[in-house]
Amino acid sequence: MNDNLSQIKGIQLHEIKGQHFWLHPFRAVYWEEEAALLIADLHLGKAQHFRKAGIAVPVSVGQENWDRIMSLLWDFQPDRVLFLGDLFHSDYNADWEELIALTGQYDHISFELVVGNHDILSPEAYRAARLQVHEEPYMVGPFLLSHHPMEEVPEAYCNLAGHIHPGVVLEGMGRQRMRLPCFWFGAQQVLLPAFGAFTGTAVIKPRAGDQVYVLAEERVLKVF
Repeated sequence: MNDNLSQIKGIQLHEIKGQHFWLHPFRAVYWEEEAALLIADLHLGKAQHFRKAGIAVPVSVGQENWDRIMSLLWDFQPDRVLFLGDLFHSDYNADWEELIALTGQYDHISFELVVGNHDILSPEAYRAARLQVHEEPYMVGPFLLSHHPMEEVPEAYCNLAGHIHPGVVLEGMGRQRMRLPCFWFGAQQVLLPAFGAFTGTAVIKPRAGDQVYVLAEERVLKVF
């Protein structure tokens, strides 16, 4: 365990197959042994996409994504950034130029994309952003990285995925209910929360043996 990592505010450590995964309240995971930052469902450009359609989405929604990415790069100093699909929401817009500027600024980091269903830009666009593109599932050690959760995971492997935008509903006294995004750990599968600020959640129901960490008030809290 890295003592420097443990000092980062609000994070939680979860171990899988002898590997250390740090869960950050900004909806990302740092894989210590690979020095890799894992981000799912960023959906860059989504706010601009809706504004083009006449829906008044505040500019601050997009800026929040960039602020959190920069903070994560500062906190973890990763060697790799692995996007688990749906990096960009739709057709090309100005947010892609922002990404090109970001990856150019951090040219010592390998930026990699495991392709998701929203990743429809051209190969030229990905090259301009210095993105190494992987088809799913992408194998790294005993882990299979994908955008869509795998229906069947081979024995001895664990699948890390996005796409679902997992969340849980917590119930309190007096019929109080709170819906929160979460990291969900099953027997052979891990679901990451959607990173993008302009994304919803799909409620999941943990099964016996599952472990769930919710994101609340800039902290990661284990609830199951």
